[in-house]
Amino acid sequence: MVLRVGTMAARIRVWASRPAVSAPSAQVMQDGDGRIPSAVRAGFVEGCPTGLAPMTVAYERSGTGEPVVLLHGIGSHRQVWDPVTRLLVTDREVIADLPGFGQSPDLRTTWPRDLHTVVAGFGAVFTELGLERPHVVGHSLGGLIALRLAQTGLVRSVTALAPAGFWDERERRYVFAVLAAARQIARLPEPILTRLSQTSLARAAVVGTLYGRPELFVPEAVAASLRTLRQSAGFDATLRAGRASDLFTGDIPDVPVTIAWGTRDRLLSVRQAARVTALIPAAHMLWLPGCGHVPMRDWPDLVAHVILQATNAETVTRSAAMSHGRGSGAPLPNPVQPSANRTRAAPRRAKRVLDLVSKVPPIVFRPIRQLRRSDGGAL
Repeated sequence: MVLRVGTMAARIRVWASRPAVSAPSAQVMQDGDGRIPSAVRAGFVEGCPTGLAPMTVAYERSGTGEPVVLLHGIGSHRQVWDPVTRLLVTDREVIADLPGFGQSPDLRTTWPRDLHTVVAGFGAVFTELGLERPHVVGHSLGGLIALRLAQTGLVRSVTALAPAGFWDERERRYVFAVLAAARQIARLPEPILTRLSQTSLARAAVVGTLYGRPELFVPEAVAASLRTLRQSAGFDATLRAGRASDLFTGDIPDVPVTIAWGTRDRLLSVRQAARVTALIPAAHMLWLPGCGHVPMRDWPDLVAHVILQATNAETVTRSAAMSHGRGSGAPLPNPVQPSANRTRAAPRRAKRVLDLVSKVPPIVFRPIRQLRRSDGGAL
């Protein structure tokens, strides 16, 4: 069933030998609004955590087997998982839009805008959906929320794809600059947005930051992604909340954790993966070769394979036993060590992305100048 809504001594691995996983094809990628080929139950659910107003999220359920909740990143929606869920529905089931994104309404003004309350809200949503400690897979912001859910004991296992929140201050300012620029581009009038999406410069500045293979995205897909970003009611408040210094602290000692990171992630540098494993030494760390920040679109077969392995009952049981002993966890299949050259190249890739973004017309960067003033320093 799919519901879409330590130190470096920890096992850092890359999927290299992939007999059961097909490589990404040269097929042009369209917008992820296609439906999943099976019985899909969609709707809205209200979770009512103690002492707070209800949190409403849009969701879809499909497939059979143990429930797996999929959470997307900032400025996105649940359809970003479509290429993966098509491969999961025969084995798993659920997808959710985060509050203020996709079809989910934003959090009410009475809600504190912090991770603690959002985690409480999802705990209540799980209860309403009849999900008792589901597996949770999250991407970027969704990955951070998934890790925080694990700390509360609300999930059976966590798979986090490039989880947000493990940046240092310089890296955070870079991420916020890129996101703010993309948001301003998305707010341009529709005719301008459509024309921009047809230019190689705009595609490089927006899509090239997020995907390992931006050449696969046709202009219509770029425009659709920008419209989704434009319609994200919770974007600005979520970005402001991301300035907190305690987005993730502590460890996750009793829940199996898999961290996966694209080797071509140009938004969250691979150095941040080291900080994740320093805080969660029992986590499995996997590199996704050739994938950018959104691996679900770069290589859906590989991401689906990682999810199926990480949520396999035998893997979960073995990993839980290992984590109680504070070992580095049982390895998933076919690991090899990542290239040191690839890790050292990350800062150079980030600089190239900043150079691309700097070529966007100055009107795009007005909100970034405002962010600089409110954030107390230069970006």
